[in-house]
Amino acid sequence: MPAEELYAQAQEEMKDNNLDKAIKSLESLQSRYPYGRYAQQAQMEIAYAYYKHDEPDAALTAVDRFIKQYPNSANLDYIYYLKGVINFVDNSGFFKRLSQQDPAERDPQAVRDSFDAFRELVTRFPESRYAPDARVRMQYLINVLARSEIRVAGYYLRRGAYVAAVNRANNVLKEFPQTPQTRDALQIMVQAYNAMGQKDLRDDTQRVLDLNVAKDGIKSGLEDPTLGEKHWWRFW
Repeated sequence: MPAEELYAQAQEEMKDNNLDKAIKSLESLQSRYPYGRYAQQAQMEIAYAYYKHDEPDAALTAVDRFIKQYPNSANLDYIYYLKGVINFVDNSGFFKRLSQQDPAERDPQAVRDSFDAFRELVTRFPESRYAPDARVRMQYLINVLARSEIRVAGYYLRRGAYVAAVNRANNVLKEFPQTPQTRDALQIMVQAYNAMGQKDLRDDTQRVLDLNVAKDGIKSGLEDPTLGEKHWWRFW
């Protein structure tokens, strides 16, 4: 089958939501015509199709392959956005609204990967159509990562590992200074220093905490942004 017909067939299968067949058609197109005019487009759509088919690992593999093969592509901003969203949604249900578990309680690796992809996008392509949405998602991810650090710091505090608690709380102050969790981090440090008998450090940290409370300048975290299809742009 000529490349044009294979590509048209894949488009029809995508429109019919027959993702299994669409993926096979696109992969066949790539293998038969690896240097043809549709090769780059097929690779991009394979990644999207796997994402829609709830196969995030395969989707991420396709995304990374695209980045490696087409580092100068005009659609690279879209690919980084797709990579961020795949990790953001996470097939395990990391960010599902109906989940009863706080995202900060789970393994934060997917959060970090998502944040890194969005940061790459807004850094390299600040004027991209996807950049505004990526920035909103990044703010949400920062708050999740900060909460995760606070949970770990609190765990160390309860176990009596006061040095470790201080270090993790201090990470929040250094890496996520604009999040609401800075106040929690200071409170953990005050308790840890007090338990270790470090009165000067305790009092200094308490003064910083009191200033933060007095200023009341810590904004609340963003809610999970909508994951609707309006965020997507297709390149048919």
